Amino acid sequence: MKADLTRLQILSAVGRHGSMAAAADELRYTSSAISQQISKLESELGVELVERHARGVRLTEAGRAVVVRARAIDEQLDGMKDDLRELAGGFTGTVRFGVFPTFAASLLPDVVIGLRETHPGIRLSVHSSRIAPLQELLETRQLDLALTWDYPWNRTVDEGLTVREILSDSTVLIVRRDHELAHADTVELSDLSNDDWIVRAGGHPTAEHLWRCAHTAGFRPTVAVEASDYQETQAMVAAGLGVTLCPQLATSYVRGEVVVKRLAASVPPRRICTARPSDVKPSVASLRLEGLLHKVVKGYNLSQG
Repeated sequence: MKADLTRLQILSAVGRHGSMAAAADELRYTSSAISQQISKLESELGVELVERHARGVRLTEAGRAVVVRARAIDEQLDGMKDDLRELAGGFTGTVRFGVFPTFAASLLPDVVIGLRETHPGIRLSVHSSRIAPLQELLETRQLDLALTWDYPWNRTVDEGLTVREILSDSTVLIVRRDHELAHADTVELSDLSNDDWIVRAGGHPTAEHLWRCAHTAGFRPTVAVEASDYQETQAMVAAGLGVTLCPQLATSYVRGEVVVKRLAASVPPRRICTARPSDVKPSVASLRLEGLLHKVVKGYNLSQG
């Protein structure tokens, strides 16, 4: 059984008015056109829908049952139109957002809270992972937007992604509070040529960052410990096993036994960027999220100034 939606709406109008002429006036049809459409609907459904009498028409029991369903359909259609308007305006929708762990542990809560306050209808589906898996999820269109990071020597180059920098994340030094450089304003990397070093394990880019910067500073670092994350590296520094470099964003939580020191400009920052598939038109909701990211990052920069 198949019923034309327009004919269902015509039947609803006839039922409201009890007159084909009045329904025709409302819908801007001729009376004969209304009559023809009702006849076609009766043929589609295989039942009589209206009874004609001297003063007009009235719905049969079957006609009344159909109108009840038709009105429910109209309400659903109106709701659908409202949903589409909300989506088009960026007030609702789901954004699949990829982040890396140091951002998730530091600034992501501000992003989530800000989004709930400004656009409570937007749902954020967050996936936290390392950079390579995030890029793969972007390339397979499983993420709408993700954050990536790189250094000058390993810039992200992917024609399939649109990449925009949002934050320059300084490289900092972490030493024990009793280290001889703990009270220095700014530290040159060459001042640490005789120290033991704690680095991220598994070929992490920050380890290569240390090797490259140390080579520029004229020494080869002695690695004492390879750690799995930044909290572990802090614990190793606190235990007196060495010193470490890390991005400033990874120092949102600092152990009491260590201090964070600024490094000279010869140690470059990492670049944090938004990335999205180039061949997919971004939703308004994802653009609103990207705007909020810029706002949160700006606040973070001001707090670090």
